Amino acid sequence: MHVTLTFDNGPDPEETPKVLAILERYGIRATFFLVAGKLRDPAMREMAVRTHAAGHWIGNHTMSHGLPLGLVPDPDVPAREIDDAQALLGELSHPDRLFRPNGKGRVGRHLLSRGAMDRVVAGRYTVALWGVMPRDGGDPPGWPGRAMAYCEAREWSSVVVHDRVRGGMGFLEPFIEMVLKRGGSFRQESPPDVIPIHRGVLSPWAEMIVNDDPAARAAAFFGEVRP
Repeated sequence: MHVTLTFDNGPDPEETPKVLAILERYGIRATFFLVAGKLRDPAMREMAVRTHAAGHWIGNHTMSHGLPLGLVPDPDVPAREIDDAQALLGELSHPDRLFRPNGKGRVGRHLLSRGAMDRVVAGRYTVALWGVMPRDGGDPPGWPGRAMAYCEAREWSSVVVHDRVRGGMGFLEPFIEMVLKRGGSFRQESPPDVIPIHRGVLSPWAEMIVNDDPAARAAAFFGEVRP
């Protein structure tokens, strides 16, 4: 059993240092998908620099973590949310230009519009999704068990939690201990089954995360009934 740990929505001035200390104690390297707009704050950029210096990979989690890109009809949004975010990450970014779209906890066609897909391909980004998002924010004590159940059923899993969630990261160490006690190990790279696009090259299932009709997809996503 191999587990890849990824952290979304940071950096955070309180939680990120705690996470870095735990990972260092266990010798684990992870990937942090940052909301790039936060790096306009010098203190948050310094936290990102510290994360990178510790050997963790830095990925792009959009500029603002707003509406999923597959629900946004404005053709100018993908450039701002993807490319402008990448520019802010700069030299901190992983060479594969790792990008994780905001999915509001779900994987589906709401992740990318056609325009966003075009930006990802043209920019030779690697899209890294996830296997399980165990609700570390909604139920902090329960997330290690949910993540563990998912991981035990698979040879290699990608887990996403959030280093900005108060309380959730208090259960990171128990989860790590669970994995190790059950003979598991941690890997930094993501399993192939969560990579629909690698350096701009589409996998056979990449179209499953692209939406050609943002208005219709938004209606379905939010449970609205269209006339």
